[in-house]
Amino acid sequence: MTPFSRPGLRVAMLSLHTSPLAQPGSGDAGGLNVYVRQLALALAAEGTEVDIFTRGAAGHVRIAAGVTVHHVPAGPAGPVPKERIPGLVPELVDGIDAVRGTARYDLIHSHYWMSGLAGLRLAERWGVPLVHTMHTMGKVKKHHQADANEPDNRLRAEARLVASASRLTANTPAEITELREHYGADPARVDIVPPGVDLSVFRPSRGRADWPCGEADGALRRHLRVLFAGRIQKLKGPHILVRALGVLARTRPDLDVRLTIIGALSGTPELNLHRLESEEGIAGRIRHLDPLPPAELAAWFRAADVVAVPSYSESFGLVAMEAQACGTPVAAHDVGGLRHTVVHGRTGVLVPDLNPESWAAALARLADAPLTTAQLGSGAAEFAAGFSWARTAEAASASYAHALGRVALPL
Repeated sequence: MTPFSRPGLRVAMLSLHTSPLAQPGSGDAGGLNVYVRQLALALAAEGTEVDIFTRGAAGHVRIAAGVTVHHVPAGPAGPVPKERIPGLVPELVDGIDAVRGTARYDLIHSHYWMSGLAGLRLAERWGVPLVHTMHTMGKVKKHHQADANEPDNRLRAEARLVASASRLTANTPAEITELREHYGADPARVDIVPPGVDLSVFRPSRGRADWPCGEADGALRRHLRVLFAGRIQKLKGPHILVRALGVLARTRPDLDVRLTIIGALSGTPELNLHRLESEEGIAGRIRHLDPLPPAELAAWFRAADVVAVPSYSESFGLVAMEAQACGTPVAAHDVGGLRHTVVHGRTGVLVPDLNPESWAAALARLADAPLTTAQLGSGAAEFAAGFSWARTAEAASASYAHALGRVALPL
């Protein structure tokens, strides 16, 4: 048991716009889904009971002892765009209250701004503290991606959450800085709760594996197997990699660089990767796969030479840490939480910008130095071994203690 948890503590966890049971990499499901599910399971293992509330057809699923996912209907049946969720918050609040019945919660932990809006109302109604995790922030996205279409109601809601939540949690020190600079948050009210990795699934292999599909490396002398995993949207930057492969095809014909993209289209359909591949003349070098369950995804991570994370912004970059746990180095954009998730020169490389030429150069350096790349993989596995979900639960429990006004015991 962690120093801050106690048997009988009961937490209402809100993830209204996306279910922790959804497959990451599709629709609106991503690292947040993994975070909510794994944190709840780790908290339950330490004696805390967690009820997770999400929008969906009425019903509940008990996913482990002490963890139940409650689906609360609101609005029309079936999926709705997440942009419509704020308008359903009053209905969701009433629905969650009805599902609660006579149960009593010690606190609420909301995830993402839409859930935070409901969390503020429920915290007032129930007379309990609210702990909120942003995951991403509208002002930060607009800062790094000028054309990001972030609605004003999101920016207002996030400012209100910063001012009104009992505690905020951040993935990294960089996120605390962003909360302070963009929203005026008091750092004394923010707790660092770093995400974890399921180290029983995401682990290094004993020997070098082939691509799980059995693809040959190619006939050229030097090769590099690059993998991207995530939602297919501009924020995640898969188009940067496609352009980078085009640069390499023109400037480094001695390299055989292959890219596998694992994920599904999310949001607007304007990001047409297949068209970009045709424009660059590299369609034969790129493979597309649908989102995969964790064990299969881990196999692909282990088989890659490098996992690329060209995101415009990330509060942490869970894919980067999962890849490193598999012993695979990561090339990541030098921004936000990725600066803490990837240790430049030890677990991977940080690329200074999102220019395709910069990414082509970084990939070429990795291809040209296979021994160094392998050493980065060893460093990645060693570093990621310190990021377990049990550690995340311990940090979250400490934040809960602060919210409840309890004195934290020394570690």
